Amino acid sequence: MERAGAVIHRFQYRDQHGTLLCDIDLDDMWGEVGPFVGITRAALHDALLPDPGRCRTGSATSVRQHDERVSVTFNDATAGVYDLVVGADGISSGVRRSAVSRSRLAYAGQMVWRSVACTRADELEGVQFWLGCDRFFGLCPVGPGTTYGFGNLTRARLQDPVAGRKHRLAEWFADFGAPVREYLAAVESDSDIHCAPVEWQPDAAWRNGRVVLIGDAAHAMSPMMGQGGCMAIEDASVLADELRRGSDIPAALTAFTQRRKPRVDWVREQSHALGQLLRLPAATRDRALREQGTAAFYDRYRPLAAAP
Repeated sequence: MERAGAVIHRFQYRDQHGTLLCDIDLDDMWGEVGPFVGITRAALHDALLPDPGRCRTGSATSVRQHDERVSVTFNDATAGVYDLVVGADGISSGVRRSAVSRSRLAYAGQMVWRSVACTRADELEGVQFWLGCDRFFGLCPVGPGTTYGFGNLTRARLQDPVAGRKHRLAEWFADFGAPVREYLAAVESDSDIHCAPVEWQPDAAWRNGRVVLIGDAAHAMSPMMGQGGCMAIEDASVLADELRRGSDIPAALTAFTQRRKPRVDWVREQSHALGQLLRLPAATRDRALREQGTAAFYDRYRPLAAAP
């Protein structure tokens, strides 16, 4: 993953004009746990998939339990019967809806425009959040000469047509600092920008019988902590650990949930709190970040340095 992405050493909050509000040394923060890596989703998948020949892509359309077995029908019309089904199919999980919970997602009050561009602003040091009054823009290196950018606006849901999307996004952030404007100019086309509402799952849903959920399928949260993918990877590791401990699948799933719930709940709560901070009036928010930002960052992330 380090070779496929970019090792990042600093995390900064700035106001929309570029004035530094808070600067965190990530090497000091994480110590010997491991590096902070910025990476695209496609590159992450490639790094994690050891043998593509053993992976069949697709999705489940129906999951039904009977006795100690689970029947699954897939979207290519094939079917199978299993001892255990792990739903790792994201925030709109079909496995969750079919076999665990029909709870609805909640809108977090923000729309986000995400993109990747072949550019690296000369002054970009690590991850940067540029904060405006009702919007912010994030920049994160994700590989050689490649940057991930995300613009968030606090507003009602909207459908943003693809045509003209780049121009509209540039206008919404036209009064931000040069690195943000230069990044948006480097995005090649309207279709390279993905627009979506920020949603989360108010009630985490972990399992039902021999069906267990991991990642966003179980506990989709606000993205403000940047921990969605990390929590999914931790879920998978802990689940495998508990299944290796014995042959009793239901007991392993119970132990998995008990181990994961406190840690995931912490991240969900902190993500929500950070979102509330960034929505404060700019003067209040900026003062809080200048005076307490570094200490609050450590308090928020330090518990995650312990093994899951």
